[in-house]
Amino acid sequence: MRMTDNTTSTQTSGDSPYDELKRAVSDYGKAAMDNLLHCKAFGRAVMDGYAGWLGCEPERVVGVPAKGQFDPHHDYGDAAFSFYQSPVIRLEPVAFGVCVTIDNVEDSGSLWLRTAVRVDMAGQGLDVFVGTQPMVNVPVEFTGQLDPVFRAIHAEMLAVFSQELQEFRDDRFKGGIGFIAD
Repeated sequence: MRMTDNTTSTQTSGDSPYDELKRAVSDYGKAAMDNLLHCKAFGRAVMDGYAGWLGCEPERVVGVPAKGQFDPHHDYGDAAFSFYQSPVIRLEPVAFGVCVTIDNVEDSGSLWLRTAVRVDMAGQGLDVFVGTQPMVNVPVEFTGQLDPVFRAIHAEMLAVFSQELQEFRDDRFKGGIGFIAD
């Protein structure tokens, strides 16, 4: 059986196929590291700036893992980011969680709200996904341009309560579970 090569090679004169693979691996490694560094810096800026945007004390907002159990009193550092558990740096979106502690009005307790944020570097921009909110695009040089992200985090946290409150206040559900007559 004879096989033909219909692919376009990125080989330059004098380069072996092995050299071509080495270059591809090197390019991937550089892109993966660039992605990780930009996404991590973005995550830190969100974690550090959200309290000021909300108008609360800085200790009320902390970075936590996006999934699983968490303790809002623990300083997770890099463990708040999805790349932390991986032994290899991959070219993939980076996720982290943002947790806000809200004091109860009625007693001395508090409520912890967490939302997941996923960041994907796309060219000179960052595609940011906050929970179920629409994607937010911010430039890679995001300094001073995080308001849309803060608004998305705020909207996602409000949505946790607004849906249930709407259903609770809906007169159609006052009698409990049942059927609505036509």
